[in-house]
Amino acid sequence: MTSIGGAEMVDWNLAVATATRLVRPGPEVSRDEARAVVAELRRHAKASEQHVRGFTRMGTDDIHDTPILVVDRPGWVRANVAGFREILKPLLDKMQERRGNTPGGAVFGAVGGKVTGVELGMLLSFLSSRVLGQYETFAPATRELPAGAKGGRLLLVAPNIVHVERELDVQPHDFRLWVCLHEETHRTQFTAVPWLRDHLEGEIQSFLGETEVDPMTVLERIREAAQSLAGGRPEGEEDDEGRSLVEIVQTPAQREILGRLTAVMSLLEGHADFVMDGVGPDVVASVAEIREKFQQRRAKGASRLDSALRKLLGLDAKLRQYRDGERFVRAVVEQVGMDGFNRVWTSPNTLPTKTEIAKPADWVARVHRKAES
Repeated sequence: MTSIGGAEMVDWNLAVATATRLVRPGPEVSRDEARAVVAELRRHAKASEQHVRGFTRMGTDDIHDTPILVVDRPGWVRANVAGFREILKPLLDKMQERRGNTPGGAVFGAVGGKVTGVELGMLLSFLSSRVLGQYETFAPATRELPAGAKGGRLLLVAPNIVHVERELDVQPHDFRLWVCLHEETHRTQFTAVPWLRDHLEGEIQSFLGETEVDPMTVLERIREAAQSLAGGRPEGEEDDEGRSLVEIVQTPAQREILGRLTAVMSLLEGHADFVMDGVGPDVVASVAEIREKFQQRRAKGASRLDSALRKLLGLDAKLRQYRDGERFVRAVVEQVGMDGFNRVWTSPNTLPTKTEIAKPADWVARVHRKAES
C-alpha cells in the first residue's frame, strides 16, 4: 500500500466510487437486449481468435489463459483502477516518500489522497464512456475481475459499443465483430510474444523511475483536467493547452524512453487496425461502410472541452499512433510479406524506432539486411 501513517497518496476506493457515481448512463436497452449483446460479443471474441491468428500467422495456446470480459462502464472503471494501482505503485511510493519529508506532508496526506481520488474518479468517468474495448496488459486478478496467470485480460465495454453502432447507424452484428477483431489482435500480440509484456513494463517503470516532480505538480495537472470536465479551463491558463500530463513531467532521460514507448504503442495500435481491416472483408460484410463512418467520426472532432481534455491526457497522440502505426505495418507487409513483418516480434532489438515508424524502409533495411548478411 502506498501510504505513510495510513494516508494513501491516492484514495483508490474513492476514485472508483466517484467515477461510478458520475458515469453517464449507457444507451437504453431492455434486459433481454443486454443479454443478447453480451452473448454476441463473447461469440465474436471467440471467433476472432482464429481469424486473427490465421491472418497474422501468430498464435499460442497461452491465449486461452487470458479471459475475455464483457463489462459495463463501472466495470471498466474498476478494472482500470486495479491496473493503474499496479503500474503506478513505484512512482507513488517515490512521491509518498518525498511528501513525508516535506513540511506539512502529514496534513497533505490526510486530505490529498481523497482530493486526488475524487479528481481521478472524474477523469475515469469521462473516459469510461469512450472506450470500446481494451486489452489490459498489467491487470492483476481480483475477485470480480479475473486475469491470466501472467496478468492480462480483454475487456469489451458493451454499452459503448452499442452507443457507437447506433450513432454510426451501422449493422450491429458487423460492428461488434469488427471491434472484437481489433481487441483480439492486442490479446494475440501479448500472448504470442512472451517478452513483450515484460519489455513494456520495464520501459514504463524506467520512465516513472526518472520522474523528478513534486507531488503537487502532478496533482495540479489532474486538477486542471477535472476542471476541464467541470466547465472549461480557468482564465489565463491557455498557454498550457496542448501539453499532456506525460509531457509536463518529462525529464531529458524520459524523452528517450518516451520515444521508444511511442514507437511500440504505434506498432501495436497500427498492427491492430491493419489486422482489423485485413480480416474484415472476409468476415464483416459491411466493413467498408463501418471503416468510412468510423474514420469520419474520428476526424469530425469534438467540442472545445473534449478537445482540451484529450490533449491534456495525451489522447490526441493515441489517435496519431493508430494512423502512423497502420501505415508502417502496411508498408512493411507490402515490401516483405507477413512473415517478413513478423520479424518485428523477434526481440526488443527488432522493434521499430520512432523514426522507423515514419520511415518503414529504414526498418526493413536494418532488420532484414542484418538478418541476411
